[in-house]
Amino acid sequence: MSWETVTLEESEGIATITVDRPDSLNALNRETLQALEEAVGETDDARAVVVTGAGKDAFVAGADIGYMQEISTNEAQEYAEVGHRIFDAIATHDAPVIAAVNGYAFGGGCELALACDLRVASENAVFGQTEIDLGIVPGWGGTQRLSRLVGDATARRMVFLGERLDAASAAEVGLVGEVVPQAELDDVVSDLAAEIAAKPKFAMTAAKEALNQVHEMPQSAGLAFERRLWSGLFGTHDQREGMAAFLEDREPEFE
Repeated sequence: MSWETVTLEESEGIATITVDRPDSLNALNRETLQALEEAVGETDDARAVVVTGAGKDAFVAGADIGYMQEISTNEAQEYAEVGHRIFDAIATHDAPVIAAVNGYAFGGGCELALACDLRVASENAVFGQTEIDLGIVPGWGGTQRLSRLVGDATARRMVFLGERLDAASAAEVGLVGEVVPQAELDDVVSDLAAEIAAKPKFAMTAAKEALNQVHEMPQSAGLAFERRLWSGLFGTHDQREGMAAFLEDREPEFE
């Protein structure tokens, strides 16, 4: 499939989705949201997924303010549901999803990064839940996912005041896992995605499922969930191969 505002490239188990509207700082208009949803749906077989924005200025600068300005409450509800559906699909994707944040990540762009499993930022990246200055609040998951990464106090300042975090500050509070020079971002993320793609796929999916449950169920239920996932991997090719390779002091050959 092909789209005007989103590109999808796949190679060696890695799918790279790029929001391609650099003249609009990769803002998510309706056309781009639909393309993004379809692109995510095309990556079911990927072992790792990378999400980024085109150009050197922005990851995704936000949602389409021109569209939102005049919509009704019912239309806003539908718009929120579209965003949630897409970002939930990213958060629950079988494969780990990496956000390569190469510039501004404001509003919906910050929420897109939050929906990913890992975030790597270039030194010029800036994060912000800036919706308050538009007379609204984050509507695509920001009020829920942000505090789980950065803590309640930082999340409240970002949402209440529209405070922005540069890449170094984002790393300090746990919003991103790594900050690299902009010229090195693509290579660093490519290496990270390749390392993930080389891991056993079923075990990686199970690991993501278990980690996603941390905030969804009490610890006792989460521990029971982990036990079921762990035991269910025994007897698979990758479990047998991984343990045999360890005992034989060789590299494993996972499916």
